[in-house]
Amino acid sequence: MQIEFTYNKNEVIQALRFHFITRREIKFMIILVNVFAILSAVLFFTHLIRFFPFFLSTVLWIVLMLAFWVFLPNSIYKKAETFKDHFKINIDDLHLYMENKKTKRIWAWREFSAFLESPYFFHLYFDSRSFFLIPKAAFTDLKKLQEARMIFKENIRN
Repeated sequence: MQIEFTYNKNEVIQALRFHFITRREIKFMIILVNVFAILSAVLFFTHLIRFFPFFLSTVLWIVLMLAFWVFLPNSIYKKAETFKDHFKINIDDLHLYMENKKTKRIWAWREFSAFLESPYFFHLYFDSRSFFLIPKAAFTDLKKLQEARMIFKENIRN
């Protein structure tokens, strides 16, 4: 099956957010900061701590959320030339073939370490930090989308 696409900025930003939030270390850090913020709020309102620790935990929480929700996805989008290219992709049972104006590349399915599906994309991971995004909107009909999903599930071992 062959598809062609260019990336939509807002959808890519959302996919990058999804990528960050699904990372184990980031989940742990967000949970830790949230627990710290809740604990400081409880201690502040029960008059066991002063205003400054409560204020500090609130600022830390806001900065962390802004970093993962706004700053990091936008900076990666701006730096990556990939998101500005037009792609042609062939998907079959043996490999994924990608072509754009600069390069052509063939990946056997064994080269991918994981597959993840988000609202707008299929995330095909090479390792825990590098991945290739395939927009679901690139598929012309539901049948092709489901066929691609099955190929990814069968050939990429999570």
